[in-house]
Order: sequence, then C-alpha cells, then structure tokens
Amino acid sequence: MVSGQMLPWRTVLRSTRNSALRHRIVSATYSTSVLQPSYSHQTLSNFDQPTYYSAQTRPFTSALQWRKERAADDIPEPIPVKDNPENHTDERKEAEKEEGNAEVSLKAKRASDSTAGDTKGSSNSGSGGESGSGSGDGGRKGGKKTSTEKAIQKPVVPEVYPQVMAIPIAKRPLFPGFYKAITVRDKHVIAAIQEMMRRGQPYVGAFLFKDENADKDIIESPDDVHEVGVFAQITSAFPVSGEPDSITVVLYPHRRIKISKLIPPKPANSQDALVTIDVTESEQELPRAQGTTEKSGDVVASFEESSTSPTGVQPYEPTAFLRDYPISLVDVDNLVEEKYDKKSPVIRAVTSEIVSVFREVAQLNHLFRDQISTFTLTQSAGNVHEEPAKLADFAAAVSTGEIRELQDVLEAMNIEERLTKALMVLKKELMNAQLQSKISKDVENKIQKRQREYWLMEQMKGIRRELGIESDGKDKLVEKFREKANKLAMPEAVKKTFEEELSKLAHLEPAASEFNVTRNYLDWLTQIPWGQQSAENFGIKNAMTVLDDDHHGLKDVKDRILEFIAVGKLRGTVEGKILCFVGPPGVGKTSIGKSIARALNRQYYRFSVGGLTDVAEIKGHRRTYVGALPGRIIQALKKCQTENPLILIDEVDKIGRGHQGDPSSALLELLDPEQNNSFLDHYMDVPVNLSKVLFVCTANMTDTIPRPLLDRMELIQLSGYVADEKMAIAERFLAPAAKELSGLKDVDVALNKDAIEELINKYCRESGVRNLKKQIEKVYRKSALNIIRDLGEEVFSEDKALTVEGKAAQEESRKNDSDVKETPEAIDKETTATPRHGLKVPDGVHVSIDCHNLKDYVGPPVFTSDRLYETTPPGVAMGLAWTSMGGAALYVESILENALNHLSRPGLERTGNLKNVMRESAWIAYSFAKSVVARLFPENQFFEKAKVHLHCPEGAVQKDGPSAGITMATSLLSLALDKPLDPTIAMTGELTVTGKVLRIGGLREKTVAARRAGAKTIIFPADNTSDWLELPENIKEGIDGHAASWYSDVFDLVFPNIDAGHANNIWKAQLKKPDHWTPQSMKHDKEVEEPEAD
Repeated sequence: MVSGQMLPWRTVLRSTRNSALRHRIVSATYSTSVLQPSYSHQTLSNFDQPTYYSAQTRPFTSALQWRKERAADDIPEPIPVKDNPENHTDERKEAEKEEGNAEVSLKAKRASDSTAGDTKGSSNSGSGGESGSGSGDGGRKGGKKTSTEKAIQKPVVPEVYPQVMAIPIAKRPLFPGFYKAITVRDKHVIAAIQEMMRRGQPYVGAFLFKDENADKDIIESPDDVHEVGVFAQITSAFPVSGEPDSITVVLYPHRRIKISKLIPPKPANSQDALVTIDVTESEQELPRAQGTTEKSGDVVASFEESSTSPTGVQPYEPTAFLRDYPISLVDVDNLVEEKYDKKSPVIRAVTSEIVSVFREVAQLNHLFRDQISTFTLTQSAGNVHEEPAKLADFAAAVSTGEIRELQDVLEAMNIEERLTKALMVLKKELMNAQLQSKISKDVENKIQKRQREYWLMEQMKGIRRELGIESDGKDKLVEKFREKANKLAMPEAVKKTFEEELSKLAHLEPAASEFNVTRNYLDWLTQIPWGQQSAENFGIKNAMTVLDDDHHGLKDVKDRILEFIAVGKLRGTVEGKILCFVGPPGVGKTSIGKSIARALNRQYYRFSVGGLTDVAEIKGHRRTYVGALPGRIIQALKKCQTENPLILIDEVDKIGRGHQGDPSSALLELLDPEQNNSFLDHYMDVPVNLSKVLFVCTANMTDTIPRPLLDRMELIQLSGYVADEKMAIAERFLAPAAKELSGLKDVDVALNKDAIEELINKYCRESGVRNLKKQIEKVYRKSALNIIRDLGEEVFSEDKALTVEGKAAQEESRKNDSDVKETPEAIDKETTATPRHGLKVPDGVHVSIDCHNLKDYVGPPVFTSDRLYETTPPGVAMGLAWTSMGGAALYVESILENALNHLSRPGLERTGNLKNVMRESAWIAYSFAKSVVARLFPENQFFEKAKVHLHCPEGAVQKDGPSAGITMATSLLSLALDKPLDPTIAMTGELTVTGKVLRIGGLREKTVAARRAGAKTIIFPADNTSDWLELPENIKEGIDGHAASWYSDVFDLVFPNIDAGHANNIWKAQLKKPDHWTPQSMKHDKEVEEPEAD
C-alpha cells in the first residue's frame, strides 16, 4: 500500500459538485435515514468499467424515511450512474434548457420538495416503498423528482457500520476530515472496490501497518496493524499511470474505529454458500403491484434500519457480497471522544500554543502556509477554539513526525491528551523547519560570498587589462600551448586536432566545466615528444663492457643485444623490437633490461602488469570520464621525453582478466611491430608512433601467456645459474653491495670463498641468486651487530650519531607523552631532514667468515647432502623436472606392497599428488615395463603376481608434465629385476607404449638441476641433441650426456651386463606352489584371507 499526498477536501467536494451540475448526472434516491455518499466520476481505464444501478433500481431498506431541510448552497455530489442513452435523451434535452436557470429552479423546487417529501414519506410507510401515483407532469408534482432534484440531495454517512473491508496503509495514519490518496495493487481488492462503488457502499476501514516496510493490500493477522484506524469513504478511484494493474483510491476519513475481530482473507478459489437477495426480482414485482413508474435509487447499506424485513425476503447483509473476494474484513466499533469542557484553561492554552506554533512554522515553510490557509477557509466554525479535536487532527495530519507519535494522536480519545501529543509532534516539525531554514541561509550566504568574490575578480581583471598591467590568463594559456607545439614535429593529423582543440579553448569561458577538460588534453598533447629521439650508442665494445659489468653469464641475451646494435650501426637507425625474457625468479630478467637501456643510451621506463585487470591502464580512459588519464605507454613517453625509450613490461605472464576488459588483448596492438606505428590511446584519440620503442617483457613461464601475444614476442630463455656462476656473481656483485648496505664498506670484514661455496651448496640451491643475496646480507648484518656488541655502546654513542637538528628534534620528542599511534600536534618540531649520520668503525676491527663459523651467522645448513639418496635401493630412479622456479631433481620410488606367493594378485597404486598427464604416464610405464619383462625375461612372473606402489616424493607439491615416462618405467623394472640403479644417473623423457622416447622441454634447466644434485650422467631424448649441444661448457662440465631414441637405449645404460638367468629365476622361489597344494587348500586360503581384506 503506497500512501499518496494530502488533498484539500473542500476543494475536491466543490469541484465535484460543480461538475455534477454541469453534466446533470442522475443521482440515486436513498432511504431517508442513510443517503448515498458522493463521488468524483473518474473513469477507471485499464479496468473493468463498474456497472452502477440505474435510476429504476428499487431501494432495499426498511427504515423510516425522513427528509432534512437543506440550504441552497449545500449541494451534494452525484453518484456516477451507468445510463442508457436512449432512456435519458429527453432528460438531457431538459437539462440543457434548465442549465442557465439553475439558481431560480433551486428555490422553486425547495418548496415542492417539502410537499413531495411528505407525500412520498406517507406513501412509502403505507406500502413498503410505494412511490406515489400519477405520471407525466402530475407525477413530478405529486412525488416524482427530476434529475436536478435528485442531484441536490445531501449525502449522509451511516453512523453504524459494524463490518467493513479493511485496507492497510503504510508510512503514516489517516485522520478524520483529511483526504489521502493510496495505491492499491491487489487485483482482488481492486475488484472488491469496484463492486462496492457499483453497489453504492464505498466504505472501508483504513488501519496503519506496524511494520514501516510492509507493502500489502490485505491484513493477514491482527498483529500486523494497529487496532485503531479510521472509517473512510472512497470518493474517487482512477488508474495509475504506467502501472496497468493498479489504481489510486482517494479516501476521506469520517471517524475513528477499532478492530474487534478480523475475518482473514479466504483463498481466491474457495466458493462458500452465501445468503443473497434477488434484487432484480423485487424490482420486477413491486412496480407491477404498485403500478408506478418512479425511478428509485441504488441499494444503500444501513445498519440503523429496523430489524423487521418485508415478508418473504431474507435479512440483507450489506457486506455479504465482499465475502466472495479474498480480502480482509473486520468487525469494528466506533470510538467516541471523551467529553470535554471547551472553556477548560488547559485545552484553551494548548490550543493557543498550537496556533502559535502554526504561525511560526508557516513563516518558515511555504507548504505549511498553504495547508493552514486551506484549513482555515474550510473550517465550519470561525474560531478554532470551538473544535480543538479537529485542530489536533490537523496538526498531526500535516506533520512529518514519527509514525508511533502520529498513531498515538489517532488513538487518543481524551481531547486534552490528544492536543498535548499533537503539540509535541508540531514542535518537532518547528525544530526541523528552523534547522532547514538555517541550513538554507548558510548555503545562500556562501553562494553570495562566492558570487561577490567572482564579480570583484572580474572587475579587477578588467581594470588590469585597461591599464595594460597584464593580459587575460586564457590568452596567455593559448599562447603557451602554441609555443610548445611549435617546438614539436607533430604529424598532420595530430596538428589538425591540436588546432581544433586550441580554437575551442580560446572560445570557452574559464568557469566552464569543459575548459579544464580541454586544457588538460592540450597539456598532454604538447607533452608527448613528437619527433624527439635520443642519440643512441651503437658501439659494440661499449655495449659488451656495460653488459659484462652488470651481469655475469647470460650469453644468449648479450648476443641478441649485440645483434640489435650491429643492425643499427649499419642502417643508422633501428626499429623497435619486442623481446621476452623467460626464466625462473632471481636470474636477472628485470635488471638486464636496465643494463640494455644503459648500453644503448636509451631512456628507461618500467611498469608491471602482474594482476592487472583494467584495459584503461594500457589504453587509457575516455575523456568523458571525470579524472580521465592516458594509458601507461603515453605516460612513459611523457616521462622519458623521447620517442625511442626502452619500456620494460614486467610479469607479462601474470596479467589478470576482469569485468573491465582483458589487458592481454590490449597488448596485442601495443606489442605488434606491424600495428604499433599508429597506436591509438583512448584519451589521446590521435595515432602515436611506437615503432621506435624497444619493448622488453619478462615472464617466469610461457604457459599462461596467451598464444597470440606470445607469437608477437621474441623469446629468450634464461636458465638458472650453476655453482660456479653463482660464485662469480656473489664475489663481483652481491657481497660488495651487501657490505656497503650494512655500513661496513671500509671495515675489514671478509667473506671467504669457502663460505660462499658453503652458502651455495647447503643453503641456496634454487635457480636464481635472490636467496643467495639475502643470506649474504644476513651475514654482514650479523657481523655489524657483533662488532657493536664487542666494542660496546660507548664507542658508538648516540650523541656522536645525532646532528644538531636531530638533538633538538629528540628533545621535543621527549616532551611529548602521547601514544605513538597518535600523531602529535607539534610533529614539525620533532622531525628534521638529517637527524643523524653514520659512525665509523675503528681501524683495528677484523672479521673473517669461513665455512667453519658460517652457521653462527646463518644457522644450520638446510641441505645436508647433494642428493636425496646416496645409495638408491631397487625401485628408485632419479628423474628431472622443470618448473617456474627452474629445474629440480624428481625421484620416482616403487615398492612391493605384499609378499609374493603363488596366490598373489597384481595391482598398481600411484601417489604423490600426480595430475592427469603424469597419471597417464604411470599407466603407460607400468604396461611397458610388463611388456619388457615378458619379452626379455619370460620366466619372471613378477608383474603377474605383485601389487606395486609407485610414489613421487613431496606429495604437497603438484606434479604434472610429459617427461617422467622413462623414469617411471626404469623404477618399475629396477623393482622387478631387484637391481639398484647408479645414484649418479638422472634421466628425462616421455615414453610411448611401444618404447619410443619423445622430446621434452627445459633441458638447460634440468641439466643445471642435475649438476646441483651431483649427477654424473644424464639420459635425454635424441630429439633434444641440438639443445644439449647449445649448452655452455661450464654447465656440461663433468656431466656425461646420452641421447636415447628408444627405451632399449635407456635399458642398456641403466642395466648394463644384466644376467638373464638370474633375472628369470629371481622370484621363482616365492612364486612356487607348495607340494601339498590342492584346489581345496586354495579355497581355504581365500576364506582365511577374506577377513583380512575386510
């Protein structure tokens, strides 16, 4: 239920009355005790048109009739009646003749009404509703009323109406005497309202929801609403615009009522037997018996009628027809106000205070002023002190107070109490109005102040211009942009856009919102280095010197940069290239980019795209957005101020994807040499040439890089470092940097070579050198702490370390006793730019770190041996894996789960967090191993009886990839032949069911991992021979590489000189059947084994 606005009730009645006089709508005749209420004849479009009783309908009532003398200006509103055009043609003609003479006819008919009323009253009482005799003119004079006479009858609301349809309302209650519009959406309630209006019984009970958020048209429980409401009359109903299944109902409350019983809504499909009255039949019989042609009014409900009913007619229940609808019906009692003394000083005082508050509110709120004026004009009594109850209702009706307070006013039957509560509500309304007025005045004062300042500034500018002191700031801005553009070699398309935007800026007012947008755009347009390039250095020796000074190794990367420089030296210029360095963390991918920029004498700009989900970071925002900015590429050109910088895009394999687009797709245009010569940023909206930019991307792995993007880049693999490379890097770069960072640059602290070697072998076995750098820094930090502890605080006192400014700031800080989490008010006095300087360590200090005392600095070793197995048992083989962290040694273990006998059953169990590819490889290796044993050693029945468990250690790490086939097959054959393998043999390669060894990836990283694990022999697929030959000699040093095309090559290397007879007979003793064995004993053995299996 949606509440509407308050409507001036007298205005609605007056407009409806005038409309009735103009259109001469025929009103129904009522019983003298209860008359039909008035309506506004709104058309219910989009709904079924309500069918009203015609004027020939016989009124069903048993009450005595009487007629009240009425004033000439007290004209009631008509009831809309569905008329038959043929029946009322004459009547409309008569109305047109008499319309201009309405006032005279009203006075003439008042006398005839009195005579006719007496005649009709006696006739009705004698014959139970007989209308009198005569027809034509005589009938009109003797008792028949014209349409004008019927239209001026005054509606009377029934005083007793014990059962009504209940309509719940929300937000605020209704008060007697004040209109309110509500919206009804329930189709059954709408149908019931239409039927009530058709029958001339438009009376409902309106009760307030206890829940402010409730929105229903039916009361399901008495606890849902307040028990005190109002008895209201439906004055009009019309459809809601835009909601075809809803109507707006205007209610006029008459009095207060209270729910005594709720008749809950019945289901829509229920059909109860109801006592009904055939009104049509009565209409047909009575005129025949009485011989009258008088038109009667609608059937009107009245609970004040006599209990005596006409003979042969059942008692009529006016609301019985509503029981056919699934709506809420309630039994109600009228609430009577307590008697009060109008001359009571308390009542008069509170009334006067309410009137005074009304005056104050009216001065602050114009809406209140209009409502008070309407209330004063429509008040029947000239003095509000005569009707204090109505004044209290008006105060509550127009106030926006709390719902509970307004309901309390409605429930108050004591007039003094009601006035007090209404005064409290009105006082709060006054406070709100005063606060609103204050806020409005403050805002108005601020606006006036700003307007005054703006006007004075404009006057000042005009005076300065007249005196020639300074020119307009906009003109200076335009001139500045033009000067900057003249220094740039803008392309024609960009120059045209620049001139258009500059012309628009010159015609815009500085106060306009678009002025700042255009100025910012021109600022960006003139800060891009159009046609400006840095002078590149194409010296080969210089590049080699720079790259060797910054990095050790990385021969492939350095060769590619030298090729790039050589082409530039011959051509005089080079186009931009897209390089992608792929390798494990800590191998120098990001730092090599900065070294390349230094070698080429190019400007350097780096940004990371890891986790990036917004395309605008690459392509920029549209200028229509508030705070729009260009993308990172345009920002790089602005920062570097050159068209040929080196832009490093870091973590390109970790780009995200979100609802704001796919940044990896935006990089397709950026990193394509065929397209980036006219890169279009969303903010700039002009083509920008990026073909001279050298793009360098970094990634840990290529699996997550989209294929189209990967195809546009030139990949350069950076494998991990071996031990001698790590040693050189630590001695040349890591140790000196860590020593200086720890404040020991000029101190005799020596990190010996054997200590670095110990760190590499037993603490830092990863592919990169990042962890090695952390450990070396830890060694020097611990050395600094030991020096201070040994020499004491006296040598390194705080007074020597603090500067003069630092001592003053420390003194101010000691005065402050506030919590460290709170920023002190005098923080500027407690801070300084240089609070302290470093202290020098005495010359006599000497510290040496070697492999013997290294654990005092970094703790016990992490790795205690080179390999997981110094001596491998049967069933264990060393494989090699390649991950994003570099290469790693991956062992494969196979064991026999149960003891072998002639009744054993075969099986294979796989563990170690293996993913789909490796699980497939395990089944292929198991099948192939069985075929090898069956072919070479047919008497060996190991796989026919053995239940094998295959496992890859470190089960917390997921393992997948097509390179463990020959390792798994070798492990299973080692177990089947009961022959251990050489622990220094490592192998990698995928296996097919026929024994073909397939190509693998990451041979360089796997070789480095095998070298770290102490392997002496590596078996790899023959298809990877070219990769093996390209490996640097320092990596292959001490390792014997063997290429294998088929598994037979692998078998000959891992099982040399195997004794076939021993291999055939190794499990024969365990699998031999006992001499006393019979099928019955096998059955008995199965019965014994079954409980164990359970």
